[in-house]
Amino acid sequence: MGQTTEQAPLTEQDVKRYHRQMMIGGWGEAGQERLKAAHVFVAGAGGLGSPASIYLAVAGVGHITICDFDSPDLSNLNRQILHHDLRIGTNKAISAQLTLKELNPSIEVVGLTTRIEPENVDELVGDAAIIVDCMDNFPTRYVLNECALRKDIPFVHGSIWGMEGKLTFIQAPETPCLQCIFPTAPPRALFPVLGATPGTIGCLQAMETVKYLTSVGENLKNRMLIWDGMDMEFLTCPVVRNPACPVCG
Repeated sequence: MGQTTEQAPLTEQDVKRYHRQMMIGGWGEAGQERLKAAHVFVAGAGGLGSPASIYLAVAGVGHITICDFDSPDLSNLNRQILHHDLRIGTNKAISAQLTLKELNPSIEVVGLTTRIEPENVDELVGDAAIIVDCMDNFPTRYVLNECALRKDIPFVHGSIWGMEGKLTFIQAPETPCLQCIFPTAPPRALFPVLGATPGTIGCLQAMETVKYLTSVGENLKNRMLIWDGMDMEFLTCPVVRNPACPVCG
């Protein structure tokens, strides 16, 4: 499946709000109309989900579904900028919905307070054109990866640790699936994180998503971008399909 071709007419307010990004080569009104018609599923409203969903919202993605069963606590607030002190104890998806609607009242935002499971993932993702993986654990990422394969939609993977991050654009079978790249899940652990790390990777996830939806630029297919914030270095390395992959092989 290629980029979305659905379009929604722009209002005069839309043209004014999004004028500067519509100046980008190849974007124009047609690209903005595709964004307005698009439905994006953001899995997770934490460190990665915050910047990813914020920049999707202010770019004018017409329908954002953001899913998270958890609620923020004080230790989250160094990085989870969808939330603030007064939202501690409020479900993250509901808090995210409130923030995103404040930032852009013209879009539709749905907050889902459900844990993502194999039994419900297809229904939760619904008719979204793309999944943005902002999770903090691989078992759920694998569930989303399989859903993306079944629905034949892309999957934008991002992950972070401390001052390092990784990013890739998955669209199997054109690319490896997540299980090809990470055959086994790393053990769950409490990991260090500086807020600017998911800020960087989450923004790049939003950019990859917007590029796909507008057909502007080239997505990060068959490559893994690795960011080392400690030494401020970006590098990319190839990733390849595993013919014996139990999911897409």
